[in-house]
Amino acid sequence: MPLEQTWRWFGPTDPVSLSDVKQAGATGVVSALHHLPNGAVWPKDAIVYHQSLIENAGLTWSVVESVPVHDDIKRQSGNWVQYVQNYQETLHNLAACGIDTVCYNFMPILDWTRTDLDFVMPDGATGLRFDATEFAAFELYVLKRPQAAATYTDLEQQKAKHWLNQATDTDLQRLTRNVIAGLPGSEQGYTVPQFLDILATYQHIGDHELRHNLYVFLNQIAPVAQAVGIGLAIHPDDPPYPILGLPRVVSTEADARQLLAACQLPSNGLCFCTGSYGVRADNDLVGMVQRLGSHIHFVHLRATQRAHDGSFQEANHLEGDVDMYGVMKALLAEQKKRIATGRTDFRLPFRPDHGHKMLDDLNAAKATNPGYTAIGRLRGLAELRGLEMGIARSDVL
Repeated sequence: MPLEQTWRWFGPTDPVSLSDVKQAGATGVVSALHHLPNGAVWPKDAIVYHQSLIENAGLTWSVVESVPVHDDIKRQSGNWVQYVQNYQETLHNLAACGIDTVCYNFMPILDWTRTDLDFVMPDGATGLRFDATEFAAFELYVLKRPQAAATYTDLEQQKAKHWLNQATDTDLQRLTRNVIAGLPGSEQGYTVPQFLDILATYQHIGDHELRHNLYVFLNQIAPVAQAVGIGLAIHPDDPPYPILGLPRVVSTEADARQLLAACQLPSNGLCFCTGSYGVRADNDLVGMVQRLGSHIHFVHLRATQRAHDGSFQEANHLEGDVDMYGVMKALLAEQKKRIATGRTDFRLPFRPDHGHKMLDDLNAAKATNPGYTAIGRLRGLAELRGLEMGIARSDVL
């Protein structure tokens, strides 16, 4: 049987409607209650209402992405104990509505980060890009983060300064907005002063402390998830390396193994994002699916193109540095194994993650969410669907 084809939908204000999602061929919807503040309990009636919108369109709310983890939990400060209890209650409410997969991340302050939302591709489409030099210029000379210079080489600082000298006020405003003002699906946005203030709250949180806090949190929510039949899927860091002096603890296969070992319940699992893990050349994506596949609850399929300096851009789904054929083949082999061993969680929901802005979506008058345009993801889903069918019917599994 095919993997479950899903599509991210940001709710009633999303420029891509549920009718569009259905026409794209997806059957499952990946969504969240984005209007609720971080840390709040998701009331059952709010879940039911959102679910009814999806089901009335002939679709299924397949995966929650995401139930945000409050920064107090990540720091183990303030009201973190209450926020953990709220998270547990939210899991109970979701399970009561029949939702069995919850994606989350443990990135401090910022969710996914990009410097350019409209990088022009060779074919004229535009996409998302993280430019290491532009990010350094922002951190060193716009944000002016204390101790930032210690994280960059002299050459990196020189390149950042050169970029800054060539940049216009519009360039700087765009860069600042892209990095900290909040991207689709991110938890919130900040002004520069607000961002500096919240960065300061992490000054005593290093790699060891953040891992410890993650594993404490996990051991408090995974038993609840296990009891109510929910699979937790942690999304890897994006970008998958430290930025802004903040640690990143879900970036490599070793990180994933350590997380799985810290809480050995079936509910504790992974969101396997080929784009995030694929930014690092030391991540063997096909091997990760083969070795860790039994722990994958949710899949993001996208391709990235790496540069030697840590920069990367979104590539078309079957291009870039990701061996999408090998990944899809390994996922189908994992699904086949689950069915053979009697596991009930064999649907393995995946979504085409991000997509280029192309065709009519390039019209400046048309509202689109960066990375989440209809046509770019439609192309991605079609390519992935064809790849899956070709593998499944070629008898190579």
